[in-house]
Amino acid sequence: MNRPASPSADGFLTERQRLRSRILTVGKADFASVALDVFRYQARYNPIYARYLFHLNVRPEAVTVLEQIPFMPIGFFRNHRILTHAHEVSAEEVWNDIVFASSGTTGASTSRHVLRDRDLYEQVSQRIFQETYGPLSRFHILALLPSYLERNNSSLVYMVQRFIEKAGSSESGFFLHDTDRLTHTIRRLAAQSDRRILLIGVTFALLDYAESGTDVSFLRQLPDLIVMETGGMKGRRRELLREEVHAILTQRMGVSAIHSEYGMTELLSQAYSTGEGVFRPSPTLWVLLRDLNDPFTILRRSTGGRLHGGINVIDLANLDSCSFIETQDLGRYDDRQPGGFQVIGRFDNADLRGCNLMVG
Repeated sequence: MNRPASPSADGFLTERQRLRSRILTVGKADFASVALDVFRYQARYNPIYARYLFHLNVRPEAVTVLEQIPFMPIGFFRNHRILTHAHEVSAEEVWNDIVFASSGTTGASTSRHVLRDRDLYEQVSQRIFQETYGPLSRFHILALLPSYLERNNSSLVYMVQRFIEKAGSSESGFFLHDTDRLTHTIRRLAAQSDRRILLIGVTFALLDYAESGTDVSFLRQLPDLIVMETGGMKGRRRELLREEVHAILTQRMGVSAIHSEYGMTELLSQAYSTGEGVFRPSPTLWVLLRDLNDPFTILRRSTGGRLHGGINVIDLANLDSCSFIETQDLGRYDDRQPGGFQVIGRFDNADLRGCNLMVG
């Protein structure tokens, strides 16, 4: 097998624009077709991914179904600039891009994800949210994301900021550590009854708020309140199972269910759970589970959905990086939602990452 040749710029922009248009309108019926075309495109124009395929002795033209696609280990984002482009990118080359970075742990290397197309990211993330919850214009968005606000390269903060702008509510905003102001704002908005309230927060911050001594009993009287955790203890608290976190929050806040967002620095698409930790795939995101001992074997959905495996993500919004990511998350299929899945922890040898919970 010959080493992959350096890609030519001929036809790159035309092919990219064609795929971009298809991604913005993709549905369940054509997801696989679009994903396979994105795979071949990235196999040609992404030098890091192309080398990975070369070392696996994979011929892109021989890949005909999603289960045959090799998923790139997520750790590559820590050690390489993952870019799909018409030519190899040098370390000295300067781009007018946004570079998202993971928070990491003290002394640990962080993942970096280059965002080339802000409009694509914003359209995709807004479509995913609105297909799950309805128009953003019907929400007040209150964000409790202290650890993310303390740095300027968080993809989560970027997304929530765009949501706040789209919602157009002057009451929406970020709350760093001022839980009293947050409580006052929720009380005031609850009396207005013109929009739903979305309280979205990193897990440790929501737990801190629920256990701060602030009187949150009034939340029980707000049936339209959505409390959404994005995962993450950030070393601030003992790691808990998602079920434990949800049990604490529902008991303290009196809400019937805790919603969840599944996302990470290395992905531009998200998945949402409206309760019980069951995530539904989104128009541009699909999850496959891989065998725990053989990363190149994809597990079929089993009756009852109790099969465990490593989570592989197809994210079509990663058009300019890599859409096929082998994460370090553990999951199981859950057919209570079509294509549904649960995130149940991380591999024991994986670095802690802010957007996921550990198995206890």
